[in-house]
Amino acid sequence: MKRSICCDNQILSAFFQPVLIVSEPKINSVRTFAVYLSVVALCSFAQAKEKSLDLKSLPAVVRTAIQENLRGGEIKNISKEKEDGVVQYEVETRLNGKSRDFNVDSVGKLLLVEEETSLNAIPAEAQAGIIRKSGSGKITVVETFSKPGQPLVYEAGYTDKAGRRHEVLVKTDGTETRE
Repeated sequence: MKRSICCDNQILSAFFQPVLIVSEPKINSVRTFAVYLSVVALCSFAQAKEKSLDLKSLPAVVRTAIQENLRGGEIKNISKEKEDGVVQYEVETRLNGKSRDFNVDSVGKLLLVEEETSLNAIPAEAQAGIIRKSGSGKITVVETFSKPGQPLVYEAGYTDKAGRRHEVLVKTDGTETRE
């Protein structure tokens, strides 16, 4: 009998369910228990490393910037990262049923905003650029991508025929860009 184990909240209930062992020596039960216990420990460690930051634990200027940029959205996750030497906080939110993520730096400056949209909601030239780049692949997500003081661009994720994931970033006129 094979069991699949994943790192989620159901692991404990799967672990503590009674197991019927038919004519197995007691030593195998101990090994099975040890394996389950190891998996639980590893999953707990992995989840702890990916834990979301608490808004209350952030510096006041960062908290204020986040609250000003929420626009009524619900915070799903806050993480701290260092990108190009700049410490920043990535805030993943849901607003009106769509993903809206933004980054602020350690002094509360807004660095970028990504908002989920639809292909039909963006300018025709940008649509054409995305369709041209994705070819016969399947477009999975379209987002607006904005940085203060820079023109709005559009980011699309797509899957090619082989199932590989790609992204493309285009300007309003449909030309591909790198940011």
